Amino acid sequence: MKHFDYVKADSPEAAVAAGGAGTQFIAGGTNLLDLMKLQIETPDKLVDISRLDLATIAATAEGGLSIGALVTNSDLAQDRRIRERYPVLARALLAGASPQLRNKATTGGNLLQRTRCYYFYDTARACNKREPGIGCAAQGGFNRIMAVLGTSEDCIATHPSDMAVAMRALDAVVVTLQPGGDRRRIALGDFYQLPGDTPQIENALQPGELITHVELPPAPQGKQVYRKVRDRASYAFALLSVAAIVAVKDGKIASAALAFGGIGTVPWRDPAVEAALIGQAPSTAVFDAAADALLADARGQGTNDFKIPLARRVLIATLRDLTGEAA
Repeated sequence: MKHFDYVKADSPEAAVAAGGAGTQFIAGGTNLLDLMKLQIETPDKLVDISRLDLATIAATAEGGLSIGALVTNSDLAQDRRIRERYPVLARALLAGASPQLRNKATTGGNLLQRTRCYYFYDTARACNKREPGIGCAAQGGFNRIMAVLGTSEDCIATHPSDMAVAMRALDAVVVTLQPGGDRRRIALGDFYQLPGDTPQIENALQPGELITHVELPPAPQGKQVYRKVRDRASYAFALLSVAAIVAVKDGKIASAALAFGGIGTVPWRDPAVEAALIGQAPSTAVFDAAADALLADARGQGTNDFKIPLARRVLIATLRDLTGEAA
């Protein structure tokens, strides 16, 4: 094991003061500890933030909710306000991991969990995300779980979170504390970074920057659903997931928000998909147009080619359920 320093922080300010290059924050540790055991993550210092006062869910002045970064996935899924006003988020959380992991995993940590790409975890194989510049063994390898959207020549790994997909559909905002003491608000759509030629840079956080809260806007209008397709009924990452919020008024789709997991290198949301739906009467032709918009730039890599027709079928079935349009 690589030696590292360990510090317990007693405030967010103390945590960021102790941070910086070579430092990792640890709370539940459900992903970080695994990565450290495999020496994929080798921090010089761990700053324990698990005792900070960031484990509450509170109403905001705008009518939404502020979720502390240390709220566990179990507590978030079981909160009455989440279940009643943001059921898409509650269902996404309950679709992820096992009860034991949900009891430990935190809101901030869930957003920051790293890909489950086989080659990222296999230190004997090439992975640009793990070691920039050495190649991507997933391309040309067994890539069944990999992304078909947002990929690059350097990386085709998917983002694994269920929670982040639902939060992307809900227009969540990440609130951070920077080492200099400034607060930053980052829309979740701007938080995650496409791999491009720097797949090791996965989000907009700077060294030492700490997620303190995630804010949700007021509950959206319409029906909400989270649908997840996976290899087994539980405890599996998504081959494809969709978080969908659709409102129908006077026979037409008045609003729509759709985000996807399992097919993108980041929690995927494309405005063109929603533009194809809003203002239209629900119909097979309209749903097909939305699927065309979603998959216009999709690119399979061989063993993950099936995700493209699968995404079409799941999207159309989800839209039919939400709008009452018969097949």
